[in-house]
Amino acid sequence: MHSAISATLPSAMMHTHRLYRWAALAGAALLLLAGLAVRPAAAQDAARQEIRQMLDQRDRDLKQAIKPLLNDAKAATAAQRQRVEDLVNGVISFEEMARQALGPFWKDLTPAQRQEFVAVFTDIVRAQSLADLEIYNAKVTYETITVVEDSAYVRTTTVYQDKPAKVEYYLGRHDGAWYVHNLVLDDVGTVEGYARSFQGVVRKRGFEALMTSLRKKQAKLQATS
Repeated sequence: MHSAISATLPSAMMHTHRLYRWAALAGAALLLLAGLAVRPAAAQDAARQEIRQMLDQRDRDLKQAIKPLLNDAKAATAAQRQRVEDLVNGVISFEEMARQALGPFWKDLTPAQRQEFVAVFTDIVRAQSLADLEIYNAKVTYETITVVEDSAYVRTTTVYQDKPAKVEYYLGRHDGAWYVHNLVLDDVGTVEGYARSFQGVVRKRGFEALMTSLRKKQAKLQATS
């Protein structure tokens, strides 16, 4: 899970956008007090329930799917490994995560460059997601789920190797479903880590240098999978 979604502290732009949304929510509360119509609380409750059910189902399915791999990784079939990889990564919006990781450099890319970057980035994250299967067996406790329009924040505690760890999800709703945009483990954000690395390379050596490095990483992971 560290590599998978290593899901999101957003970029400065996303952080600012969320502040605007929180301000909008506060304004909506004032309108409610004034007797004006705002989005019903039932809609927020339904969204929280939808997110909780989605993450709960993923957790149950993952715990079941990893059993063959934990029992005998060498004997596990390609289909079994693919099932786990799909469950781990199916809730992630790789396009959004990739966009946040590039930050201000995203706007300078052509559509073709964006498409290739997202594709290579996705392959790398998916390939790394099976590095530590035991983490998916950890017990998860939900602390809070907060929804503001089409953005959501989930804080959980995961007990792994007898040590509790805080795991936070930042999600967005698009295409009729909720997707993870970033995952933060003990205050260390997945997107932050990628952003420091990617943006540093682009700033010093250019975007093509970053892509050359990522293509090599992609090929190496594919060769060993």
